[in-house]
Amino acid sequence: MKTNVKKIAKDGLLSSNPTLKLVLGTCPTLALTTMAFNGIGMGLAVTFVLICSNVIISLLRKVIPDKVRIPAFVLIIATFVTIVRLALDYAMPELYESLGLYLPLIVVNCIILARAESFASKNGIFASACDGLFTGLGFTAALTLMGAFREILGSGKIFGFKLWNFSIDFFGSSAGAFFTYALFIAAFNALSNAVAKKKRAAEYKAAFAAELISDCCAEARPVECAACGDVKEGVKKAANGADKKASDGEKTETEIK
Repeated sequence: MKTNVKKIAKDGLLSSNPTLKLVLGTCPTLALTTMAFNGIGMGLAVTFVLICSNVIISLLRKVIPDKVRIPAFVLIIATFVTIVRLALDYAMPELYESLGLYLPLIVVNCIILARAESFASKNGIFASACDGLFTGLGFTAALTLMGAFREILGSGKIFGFKLWNFSIDFFGSSAGAFFTYALFIAAFNALSNAVAKKKRAAEYKAAFAAELISDCCAEARPVECAACGDVKEGVKKAANGADKKASDGEKTETEIK
């Protein structure tokens, strides 16, 4: 069965974005978006765990008994979370400290368990890897944008670089996290709905035009416009010609009288 990578990418990044559309993984989203760098770090850690756990779960989907699939999924996810923790603690201790408790809590992150249960356990290895990649990138993008927004307004910095001395302390607080999250969800859904509405309107117009042309072809093919082949135009010309003949006939009768 051929993998539809384009659809998987669209779902993970846009139509089923875990943070802005499905509202999953809200704890790290609210707690770690004070800085853009934290958002990237957490997002990439989740992406790594998503890809690896999806691949292993897909590989073992016919071996794992149905009754113990959730404990098995958690065990697989916990293995890769441990690898991420050890790697970050060794290579990037500052980021490790910044992520704190939320790094080991990736084990029970709703995004990872949801993709393992709904996708990886039912699809092939390559499709599951793509799903993990694009779902993780969608999560990373959302956290990074929210982190950049709060960091710029809350401290006047971006990735630690000072932009200006102006800052709004509210965006660095817990209330600011909820406000920013709500703002991003509203903006994302408004944009998604506008695009979907425009697409539906275009599809309706195309279907209506196709139906109109089909009707014209069935009813008025003998009077098809020879100059441009436009059936609709031919129908209009035929109708105008019929009206003109009727008008000329009325004039002739009046003159005879």
